[in-house]
Amino acid sequence: MARINDHYLKLAAGYLFPEIGRRVRLFQGENPDAELIRLGIGDVVLPLSPAICDAMHRAIDELGTEEGFRGYGPEQGYPFLREAIAEHEFKRNGIHVDADEIFVSDGSKCDSGNIQEIFATAAKIAVPDPVYPVYVDTNVMAGRTGMPDAEGRYAGIHYLPCTEENGFLPKVPSEPVDLVYLCFPNNPTGTVASAAALKEWVDYARETGAVLLYDAAYEAFIAEEGIPHSIYEIPGAREVAIEFRSFSKKAGFTGVRCAYIVIPKELRGTDAKGQPVEIHGLWSRRHSTKFNGASYPVQAGAAAIYTPEGEAEVRSHIEYYMTNAKIIRDGLTQIGMETFGGVNAPYVWAKTPQGKSSWEFFDELLNKAQVVGTPGAGFGAHGEGYFRLSAFGKREQVEEAVTRIRDRMIG
Repeated sequence: MARINDHYLKLAAGYLFPEIGRRVRLFQGENPDAELIRLGIGDVVLPLSPAICDAMHRAIDELGTEEGFRGYGPEQGYPFLREAIAEHEFKRNGIHVDADEIFVSDGSKCDSGNIQEIFATAAKIAVPDPVYPVYVDTNVMAGRTGMPDAEGRYAGIHYLPCTEENGFLPKVPSEPVDLVYLCFPNNPTGTVASAAALKEWVDYARETGAVLLYDAAYEAFIAEEGIPHSIYEIPGAREVAIEFRSFSKKAGFTGVRCAYIVIPKELRGTDAKGQPVEIHGLWSRRHSTKFNGASYPVQAGAAAIYTPEGEAEVRSHIEYYMTNAKIIRDGLTQIGMETFGGVNAPYVWAKTPQGKSSWEFFDELLNKAQVVGTPGAGFGAHGEGYFRLSAFGKREQVEEAVTRIRDRMIG
């Protein structure tokens, strides 16, 4: 029989969200008439905006003509989209990013999972705790870790505790590492990092030679002034950072699939002999080898969000979700629960009441209120005792969920 990759066997348990799905299916099987409200997985609920739909329809019509048909597109993305991203996301905000430093993909989950392939298996990685599980699991699969301990921490990973005491902000390690995963606005805690906090990370990376893997998938939800939207707002970041961006939550593309990764040409790693190697070229080679590009209609739809109509429609959707976040945050606070996030991010991070564990509260919320959330322990050991609720829901369901929690669990 064929030999498998034994590193997959190290994975402590099923991926967080399939486990949530399993428990929900079990509950539904036993309670077929229950009306569930799902505020767990961060999946959007509003339809695509008219500007996006119109652009995708036009693109499909083009493909149905002799003169407009297109076969394989450029793996890195069509120039019209890369140039629009460079102009509207970066240049317009005073940030230097060239169009050919942008690689269009089918999702930030894929990019953040795939990026580790171009680094050595021996590379030391650091991750916040709690953290988006993909960062950890893909490095386990690649063979960079040992086995997990009783709390799910893997030997070989440098964990950066994010606690209430430190404002859920990871501190720079006391030892050198090669790769550092950062996510702001943060998933799952909903917190953001100031320019001063990010400068500490850039300075650390410049001093030690580390590469920062900066996940900015939720930057469009930042509402407060003075909060960086990009790591490249920090001087020197182009030499040490890779940034991930997504249209999934910003423009409702969770089912359409489109994102991009930014790799500046200044960024370097080293080979086995210690010689500098341009990372931009390595990713371009990997991207071209393993990916045939996002589809033309999808990229046309993505480019439409940079039209005046598209920008207004996307902003309206973001405001809708952030109003939901405020309803959740205010509602939980009013019934005595401690909450975090929900101001610059579409997630509310809440402390579980009466010292309940994360999964205990998940089951209680499901059984008593028929509301589905996400247990903090699924994001790491320091997520234990917390719970994440997503603002990606219909307004009436969000309001009903808060009412159920108040009346059936706390009241």
